[in-house]
Amino acid sequence: MSERTVVYKHALRNAITPIVTIVGLSFGSSLAGAPGLETTFSWPGLGYQFVVATYSLDIPMIVGITVVITVMLMVANLITDLVYGMIDPRIRLG
Repeated sequence: MSERTVVYKHALRNAITPIVTIVGLSFGSSLAGAPGLETTFSWPGLGYQFVVATYSLDIPMIVGITVVITVMLMVANLITDLVYGMIDPRIRLG
């Protein structure tokens, strides 16, 4: 086999799995750091609104933002798992 076939078919397929994992975890980390970053720089966003709602004890807003962030994390994890199934046929979905 040619070197290109070996690299693309065998090495790249095994090397891309950790990269997909890091990208999926980075999305969660960026969501977790959003309140601090947006509050520090006074950027309007979901994280800043969460901090404002926490200071004013706005319970429905806190619960709503928590649900939205949780759904976003679940969707990111689902997409990461689906990408695993596409790039590595040894991983079964289901």
